Amino acid sequence: MAEVALITGAARRIGGEIARQLHRAGFTIALHYHTSVDQAQTLADELCRERSDSCHLFQADLESTTAVRQLAEDVLKRYDGLSLLVNNASDFSRALIDHCTEAQFDRLLDCNLKGPYFLIQTLLPGLRRSSGCIVNILDIHVQRPLRHFSAYCAAKAGLDSLTRGLALELGPEVRVNGIAPGAILWPDSDENYDEATRQKILANTPLKRKGEPADIARTVQFLACDAPFITGDIITVDGGWSLAN
Repeated sequence: MAEVALITGAARRIGGEIARQLHRAGFTIALHYHTSVDQAQTLADELCRERSDSCHLFQADLESTTAVRQLAEDVLKRYDGLSLLVNNASDFSRALIDHCTEAQFDRLLDCNLKGPYFLIQTLLPGLRRSSGCIVNILDIHVQRPLRHFSAYCAAKAGLDSLTRGLALELGPEVRVNGIAPGAILWPDSDENYDEATRQKILANTPLKRKGEPADIARTVQFLACDAPFITGDIITVDGGWSLAN
């Protein structure tokens, strides 16, 4: 029986590439999405054409603890165990402290930290049965905060700490690691990264280019499949940006 990977926010962008990479590696994909229903269905159809019944869709709003718990329960009902959880879904949005509302702060905290926490909690029986692993998608700006994104960075810093803490708490049954991407895909909106900002980031990156979603997907596969003695680690995938800044 194929190993099962649950990937949150997997309908498109980096999450979609992670789903394709793990599917090529032989995983059955539990593909979570929130509102991107058409893209999720298109990707699921693509994967199932390659291998029958190898991808199933799960919809949930990760800002709701009730929905998070239901997602986990639905996954555990569908599969005997869970080999891999990839906490990829994220809310990346600008929030100046002068104007950030409690609702904005809570939304960033819920999606980036609280949701993953209670998803892991509810999935633990399945992860333990399979001696599974967890990969959390973090951000290089945990260590070098991004101006005007303090709430987002704080939430991701919490997930960074959670990654290390759970590696201690859940070993030896479950491994927990993280990936901190740099510039991989620009945001859908150019509101936060105008052309001048993008060019400055690339100029300050030793490899002089942004990365590709496949760079993150391959690192997820490495941690899941080829790193049985790695836990509590955060792998930076940023083309050397954090060394030069």
